[in-house]
Amino acid sequence: MKAILQRVLSASVTVDQQVVSSIGKGVLVFAAVAPGDTEKDAESLAAKVLKLKLWDDESGKRWRKNVQEINGEVLCVSQFTLLASTKKGNKPDFHGALAPDEARKLYEHFYKKVQEGYVADRVKNGVFQAMMQVALVTIEVSVQPKEKEDKKAKSEPVTPKEAAA
Repeated sequence: MKAILQRVLSASVTVDQQVVSSIGKGVLVFAAVAPGDTEKDAESLAAKVLKLKLWDDESGKRWRKNVQEINGEVLCVSQFTLLASTKKGNKPDFHGALAPDEARKLYEHFYKKVQEGYVADRVKNGVFQAMMQVALVTIEVSVQPKEKEDKKAKSEPVTPKEAAA
């Protein structure tokens, strides 16, 4: 599973021009399920969402408190687009996402574990497979300079004898 977390002052999910979920200060979680993901992965991700230190403490020390420690809220949103591949061409390829029926089960398990790990009414949900208006579409794109790729491809393992020379 993959997630993108946004620390927010407020967030909401709208489906068909109706607000279906909203939170105040807390974490907006975009979560995606890939082939091979397991319930254990969902549980680990849920724990990480709740324990990740995203807020300062009272003395101003950075990255010291998690969403539970600030009594914040969590809004979980299924977002298969996180698993888009943009390596070829300019059109995202979504074959890295699990089929909807299977993904729904694991996503719901993830959401349930977030609720169980915190206070259930402080954890909200989007609508699985609905066209939600939250932060439009979220796609991760990264590039690696060509010379780094070339060096990786050309590098061969060095034997201990070569390293000593």
